[in-house]
Amino acid sequence: MVNQELLEMLRCPVAVHYTDKGNDPGQLELVHDCWLVCADSGYKYPIIDDIPVMLVEVGEKYKDVAVKDLPVPPPADV
Repeated sequence: MVNQELLEMLRCPVAVHYTDKGNDPGQLELVHDCWLVCADSGYKYPIIDDIPVMLVEVGEKYKDVAVKDLPVPPPADV
């Protein structure tokens, strides 16, 4: 499991630049215990082997996948 303090510090690398989403854009929500989802951008980042994969191209790949349809566990070859 990813350290809770780390999860609280992480932000979506896309949404963190948004100026219209308040003072702390890009906050992430842990879903299915293996995905970080950003409500501001819609990007979804997998957690693989307890390591969040925060690459923009990976988050974008799952942007249009509904939260309920995210693969659990995430594919290791993201």
